Amino acid sequence: MAVDLELKQKILNAIPQQPPFRFIDDIIEISDDRIVGKYTYKRDEFFYKGHFPEKPITPGVIILETMAQTGVVALGIYLELKKNQPIDKTTLFTEAQVEFSNVVLPEETVYIYGKLIYYRKNKIKAQVEVKKENGTLVAIGELAGVGVK
Repeated sequence: MAVDLELKQKILNAIPQQPPFRFIDDIIEISDDRIVGKYTYKRDEFFYKGHFPEKPITPGVIILETMAQTGVVALGIYLELKKNQPIDKTTLFTEAQVEFSNVVLPEETVYIYGKLIYYRKNKIKAQVEVKKENGTLVAIGELAGVGVK
C-alpha cells in the first residue's frame, strides 16, 4: 500500500535515529506485514572518511543499521500507530543474522524490503533485504528488536 505523506512524516519523525545516523529517506510502501524504504548514501557520510578512504564503501554495520531502521523500527512504529498506541518506546536490537552479498558505494541508492515475521509483546522480528536500484541483492537476513521505555 502506498503511504500518504502525513503518515510517512509521522513515522519518519518518530524514528529515534536522526541525521546523521538515520538511514531511511523515504517509505515507499507499508502495510501490516510489509514495508519498503529507500536510502541514498551521500558521498559526505561521516563513515566514508575512514572506511577505505581511497576507495570508500559502505560499512556492513551501516547496511545492517539501514535494514533495522526500516524493517524493524519503522514497521514497528507503523504497527503501534495502527493500534492507536503512543510512540513512547525506543526499539533496541535483540537479534541480527545477516548475509552480505555485494558492496554499496557512495551515491548509491538502496531499497529496503521488510517482511514481518512476528509482532507481539513489544517484540518485532522481520526478514529484511537490501537491494540496489538495479535489483542487485546487497544483504538479506532476519532482525529483531524490542520496544523499551
